[in-house]
Amino acid sequence: MVTLGSTLRYYLWREPVDMRKSFGGLQGVVTNDIKRDALSGEVFIFMNRRRDQVKLLVWDRSGFVIYYKRLERGRFELPALIGAVRGQALPWADLLLILEGVSLRSVRWRKRYAGPGRAEAKKQI
Repeated sequence: MVTLGSTLRYYLWREPVDMRKSFGGLQGVVTNDIKRDALSGEVFIFMNRRRDQVKLLVWDRSGFVIYYKRLERGRFELPALIGAVRGQALPWADLLLILEGVSLRSVRWRKRYAGPGRAEAKKQI
């Protein structure tokens, strides 16, 4: 069983995805468009055009898992665009804020020690 947490890497695909896609279709987006290994254990995040549905695809040692959330009201907010990229790495904390409906523009982050290698979380795909 996969549990999501801060130790995993998250990648947000910024282009709308047809939510009828399941394991194979989303794996195709990861492999062909994002150019990542879908079997890596990284978490790939997809939204529909209206941004009221989100799917997270992750490999857990023996198979794929999809987490799916549909909003009855409102929309998921996308983080600010970093350059002209179609996908970007996303920190765990930002994913939590997006899923809980917190406005990313109004969040003020206080300084914290990030440790070596944490700057990689802000890299683009």
